[in-house]
Amino acid sequence: MEHEWLFSLIPLLIGVSFLGVGVYGLRRASALRRSGITAAGRVVRHDTRRDDEGGKYHHPVVAWTARDGREYTYPSTFGRGTVLPGFGTGRSVTVLYDPANPRHFEILGWDSKTFFLVFAGVGTALTAGTLVALLVLVTTL
Repeated sequence: MEHEWLFSLIPLLIGVSFLGVGVYGLRRASALRRSGITAAGRVVRHDTRRDDEGGKYHHPVVAWTARDGREYTYPSTFGRGTVLPGFGTGRSVTVLYDPANPRHFEILGWDSKTFFLVFAGVGTALTAGTLVALLVLVTTL
C-alpha cells in the first residue's frame, strides 16, 4: 500500500491537459485579436453536426474576401445548439482572421472565449488541488 499516491496522478494529468487546452485557446484568441484583420463576411450555410448523445450543433460557414482579394470560406470551430439571431444563412457578419493563415478566424459575436476560460479554470483547480494534496502527503510522511 505504498503506492496509493500514484492514483493522484490521474487528476493531475487531467488538470494539466485541461489547463493546456485552455491556455492554448486563450493565447490563440489573444494573438488573433492583436494581429487579426476584420472583414465583412456572409453566412453561406450551417454545418450541422451531432455529438455522441445525439445533440445537434450548428457551425456557421462564413465566406469573406481578404484584403489581398482572395476569397475564403470556412466553418466556425464553435458550434451551438441553436442558431443565434443575426447568424442565419445569408446574414452579414464580421470576421476577424489571421492574414498569414485565414483558417484561424473568429466570427465576432458567435465565437466565445468562455469555452477556453472554463477549461483553464477547471485545469487550474485540478492541477493546484492535486499538487497541494501531494505536498501535504509528502510532508506528513
